[in-house]
Amino acid sequence: MKIIAAAALGMMIASGVGIPAQAKGCLKGAAVGGVAGHMAGHHGVLGAAAGCAVGHHEANKNTAEHAQSDSDNHGGTSANSR
Repeated sequence: MKIIAAAALGMMIASGVGIPAQAKGCLKGAAVGGVAGHMAGHHGVLGAAAGCAVGHHEANKNTAEHAQSDSDNHGGTSANSR
């Protein structure tokens, strides 16, 4: 079981290489999830894999929110510019 979880974690990490937001989210999530999984019954690898997935999702969500707020702030004319 540990071999399968380690392989899944390796594939998840490899798929995020090259895009800083994904790697950053994955690394933070894997660190937190690994510790939590270890404390919850010595399942650190499974916790790291789940944490990587959650961190990746959160990093993408934050990137999308920043892109949306940037387009809102710079995308059109405001009522104050008349």
